[in-house]
Amino acid sequence: MSRTEHDIDWGKLKSELKEAAPQLGIDKIGFAAADPFTELKGILLKHRAKGFESGFEERDIEKRVDPSLTLAEPRSIVSIAVAYPSKLKDPPRSEPGAYRGMLSRSAWGTDYHHVLRNRLERLADWIHARVPDARLASMVDTGALVDRAVAERAGIGWVGKNCSVITPEFGSWVYLGEMITNLPFPPDQPVLESCGDCTICIDACPTDALVGPGQLNAQRCVSYLTQTKGIIEDDKLKEKIGNRLYGCDTCQIVCPKNKGIHFDHHPELQPDPEQVKPLLKPLLEMSNREFKERFGSSAASWRGKKPIQRNAILALGNFRDATAVPQLAELLRRDERPEIRGTAAWALGRIGGEAALEALDAAREHERDDAARREVEKARMKLRERKDDHVGSAEV
Repeated sequence: MSRTEHDIDWGKLKSELKEAAPQLGIDKIGFAAADPFTELKGILLKHRAKGFESGFEERDIEKRVDPSLTLAEPRSIVSIAVAYPSKLKDPPRSEPGAYRGMLSRSAWGTDYHHVLRNRLERLADWIHARVPDARLASMVDTGALVDRAVAERAGIGWVGKNCSVITPEFGSWVYLGEMITNLPFPPDQPVLESCGDCTICIDACPTDALVGPGQLNAQRCVSYLTQTKGIIEDDKLKEKIGNRLYGCDTCQIVCPKNKGIHFDHHPELQPDPEQVKPLLKPLLEMSNREFKERFGSSAASWRGKKPIQRNAILALGNFRDATAVPQLAELLRRDERPEIRGTAAWALGRIGGEAALEALDAAREHERDDAARREVEKARMKLRERKDDHVGSAEV
């Protein structure tokens, strides 16, 4: 180092960094010790044993709890939070025959992974300008450490019963990132505020995925389900997804700590209303190129167009949009992807009508994929029973 460690007033440097944070595009910054997250390990192991993981996490639990497996001889972790908007100005409305889907707020504006990496790069430049040979390791979301555990230790906020970090200033409408360093920054104190006796988020979860305070069964979480690629076989879960195309905000929307909170001061995070509340039927015919042009800048694009299209089909079924039957019948007849055909069959069964039943009857003859065929049979039987019940009641 150009200056030895003893030449630097680390408390003063920390204070200067906190003052500089807004100019770096960071809304809140906190400092934590880089000790292993010992208590977290047991929680993660139990979570895995119960089958509650999403599968998107870092598989090595040791890496998730031990910063030294990412950066040798770490001494502190810098946690950052960037606030994002919670309200959409002049949102377009769904109308009969022109229904719309929704992207969660975490997918509004530019992909937050890019935004947070930019902020961490600015932070690294600031530190290196003052400590040139500092060793730093930054991560956002897909890194090894658990963002929420770091943020809680660093005093950014507390982990709420909805599993989100809730900050006193910005509620839970924040993106998180962290930087492991070999610098001895003094740690901040954790936030003492908590959720108290409130269980509104747990009660409001559409699929009962919040199985306890701060405990999430990701396999039932709507946000996770919207990001999967296959057929969602549980019909109740299909219904609970509603018109969500990516993600779910329910447990944050109902949180009293988020009431009235809306920050829109980061230009990159401003939502395009037509992108985040798009018309559903045009999504069914999107090419890969059109998908990239329309959604490529959003965090919702990371799984490709298939989940978005499947979820659009679910939404049309949940809206019972009869005007979508010709398109859905065409997908059932011609689409190469069994998860799209199977979901189209479910939607036709939910919408109903003679045209839907005819499409399902025809699909029964040529569908060869087992999972898609099951969806065809279930939907077909539902409509047959509905038709028989209608005829029976008419005869009476």
